[in-house]
Amino acid sequence: MTSNRSASQNGARRALLLVLLLLLSPVILAFVIAFSLLWTLISVVLSVLVWILWCPRGKDILLVYSDSPVWHVYMEEKILPRIEARSVVLNWSERRHWLDKYTLASLLFRHFGGYREYNPLAIYFRPLRPHRRFRFWQAFRDYKHGKSDSLQRIEQTFFEAIGGPAAS
Repeated sequence: MTSNRSASQNGARRALLLVLLLLLSPVILAFVIAFSLLWTLISVVLSVLVWILWCPRGKDILLVYSDSPVWHVYMEEKILPRIEARSVVLNWSERRHWLDKYTLASLLFRHFGGYREYNPLAIYFRPLRPHRRFRFWQAFRDYKHGKSDSLQRIEQTFFEAIGGPAAS
């Protein structure tokens, strides 16, 4: 008897939740659309700022890395020298100095960097075209375990995309 009553109560709760969800779906949809439009607008504004402020000065890459023993030396010896002249660099290990400041670089990192595998990260900005993100974290994790293929692959893809100098 109690089993039937709890089953009918669960059914009633599900029905009530379904009705509530259906009634609120237009509001939820409006929020999702508004959030998507706002995100897109912010993305476009940030990209245009890069195109106006950085690209004319020859800066088209945002590079974020840290002092991690896994990649610090590699980034400083193999990646950074090849792109230094055209990069704005943020060191994640020094983020307390830049994260609270509203510089274009920190805003770009916060907006485009995401919440996963954001260090090391390179974002390549191309005038009037979408930016390209290169997440090196997984490749360096593999590299740490003796597998260098994915690091070589992302490095090659990155340098081909930016038209940078060939690997030495």
